[in-house]
Amino acid sequence: MTSRQKLFTLGMTTTVAAALALTGCDMGSEDSAGGASASPAAKGAVTEAQAAKILDTYESVNNKANAQQDSALLGTVEGGQLYEQSKADYRLFETESKEDQAAYRNPFHYTGRKYWIPAGKDWFAVTTTSNNSKDEALLVFGKEYDDWKLISAVHSDVPLPAIATDDSGLAAAVDAGTRVGTLAPNQISAAYEDLYTTGGKKAGVDISHSTEAAKDAIETHAKRDSGKGAKFATKVFVSTPAEFDTVYALRLKDGGVLAALPTAHASQYVLKASYRENYDITPTEVESVFNGRDRDTVVNTYQGMALAILPKTGKPSVTAREYRIVNSQ
Repeated sequence: MTSRQKLFTLGMTTTVAAALALTGCDMGSEDSAGGASASPAAKGAVTEAQAAKILDTYESVNNKANAQQDSALLGTVEGGQLYEQSKADYRLFETESKEDQAAYRNPFHYTGRKYWIPAGKDWFAVTTTSNNSKDEALLVFGKEYDDWKLISAVHSDVPLPAIATDDSGLAAAVDAGTRVGTLAPNQISAAYEDLYTTGGKKAGVDISHSTEAAKDAIETHAKRDSGKGAKFATKVFVSTPAEFDTVYALRLKDGGVLAALPTAHASQYVLKASYRENYDITPTEVESVFNGRDRDTVVNTYQGMALAILPKTGKPSVTAREYRIVNSQ
């Protein structure tokens, strides 16, 4: 159970607003004496104190919303891909054990916070843990209709890399379309989803297969038709659009990039033709929340978020991911 808000891991798999521009300053204009006037110092969207207050508010409201699964309340402080997952958590709350429900309602508190505020951007990130987890998380806050909301949150059992800052303590955002090593940050989601859909034979060849996140996706693909139901039905995974497609990327001290990215896929479980006349698939308890009807095909949609490290040379690695089942038809 994760510490971001003690979310459930649901479904068959285990675990963001426009592309970011390169950080830079405007050139100074010529002054009346013919010299170049100094450009104003670049600033972040918030100060560290303001960022801390925004996170405090999120934490407080999130705890209140979790206590009663109030998605409207949570929507005042949460948005993007993360909110899609949280709404699904609330909808599926009654399918969880009483023990897990009680744990979900228990308040949490973020500790060991470090703020990463990129110059000239309208978002900021936080690395933190919570009082009920050892895993470090990367949180990304952005604006939705002028309100600060937590847009992305991914927990990692792998230590997060060192993020670079300038002399003013500001982080550097990296354009999501800028190639770093073999891929750009906005190409990683498609490469990672290819691990589910083909086992990494197409776009997935361009990312590392050595991380646990990659190994799990490849294994999920390989075992898609195993089990007792394999005689009657087949399963395929297909890449689907993420509900929110913004990728956030920060420069690392070693020159590489850390990216928080959205990702999504669907599983299609289909009766073989010879069984369709006399058989149906009975949905699981979780699937029945969305559609309880027996049917010959079950399509589950998963919305996710991931963290990826892009080295200066070589293949990027997806180091952490979180999925939630958000629909079943």
